[in-house]
Amino acid sequence: MKFSYGLICFVFLTAFISCSSDNDNFPTDDEPDEISPVIFNADEVPYARLSDYHFFKTPIAGLEPVYGVVPYEPVSTLFSDYAKKKRFVWMPEGVSANYLSDNEVLDFPAGTMLIKNFYYENVLPGNTTKLLETRVMIKKADGWVFANYIWNEQQTDAFYDMEGGFIPVTWNQDGETREVNYQVPNGAECFTCHNEGEIPLPIGPKPQNLNKNYPYATGTQNQLEKLKDFGYLNSYPGNILTLVDYHDTSQPLDLRVRSYLDINCAHCHSDNGFCNYRAPRFAFNQTSDPEHLGICIVPDEDISNQVDAHPAHIIKPGHHDESEIFYRLNTTQANIRMPSRGRSVVHEEGVQMISEWIDSLEGNCE
Repeated sequence: MKFSYGLICFVFLTAFISCSSDNDNFPTDDEPDEISPVIFNADEVPYARLSDYHFFKTPIAGLEPVYGVVPYEPVSTLFSDYAKKKRFVWMPEGVSANYLSDNEVLDFPAGTMLIKNFYYENVLPGNTTKLLETRVMIKKADGWVFANYIWNEQQTDAFYDMEGGFIPVTWNQDGETREVNYQVPNGAECFTCHNEGEIPLPIGPKPQNLNKNYPYATGTQNQLEKLKDFGYLNSYPGNILTLVDYHDTSQPLDLRVRSYLDINCAHCHSDNGFCNYRAPRFAFNQTSDPEHLGICIVPDEDISNQVDAHPAHIIKPGHHDESEIFYRLNTTQANIRMPSRGRSVVHEEGVQMISEWIDSLEGNCE
């Protein structure tokens, strides 16, 4: 059989083009790295709408992060009226955070944005998920600034609002109907908690509270290692003194309590915090000392006329009902409750855990 010269050239040319097209589908070393679509202009942030940042894919209520927006979850979490949270971090290209110590917030570079979304599931009457607010902490050249965004009823966007307010929520939890008048903090209240020596700082992203595995879309990985691999964190030690998840009943009770007090109380009860005039020091690295926990320490304020009890010590071993901390945690009365911000209902599981721990302590207060 004879083939024409033109036919042979056509077949060869077709094969060449086909192979070239197939090879174009494979990545090469010459292809550019993926670029985050997040929009950040230090002179213009905070933006008017959450959608202006481009943190999330459309629809943004799905909270599906775009490239560069990395999720994280603390080992031990702050209680906020049973609201659920999804947290993310974003940094500009070419910068990274530095490790300072196990118990200090990472030294984030200018341009960092920490994004925390608050929501409830099984909200009545339709058992739906409802986003309430998104808080963005933005690191500018001269320090951190706060930006709160309140979600609209349509759940299509959230809008900048530093005035705060209340959002009533009714939801199902563990077969029980619960209600809360959820409070969105105003700017001053943000500063009350995020305050260290008059300098605003984040609370949760410390190595001791990030040193855990997280199920990323690319696979489960240690969070610190993920941040390092992504270029968001420089080197860090491998022997970090780490909190435990206070929900985890397989962990020792004292470690659970110390972890709970660290994330819920230590930011105020520290040398440079809002409650620095009070005796306890609840940071995890300090509470191996019983005095820092308030064991056998006389309270600086007598609350006996407000709680129908006479707690003579902050913590009295073996007697939660004679310990001031129990009454501070087990009330919604604004002038004596602890924490004083961020909650309007009693954290029942937290109170039970700390009560069990106090009752397990041995010793007498002189």
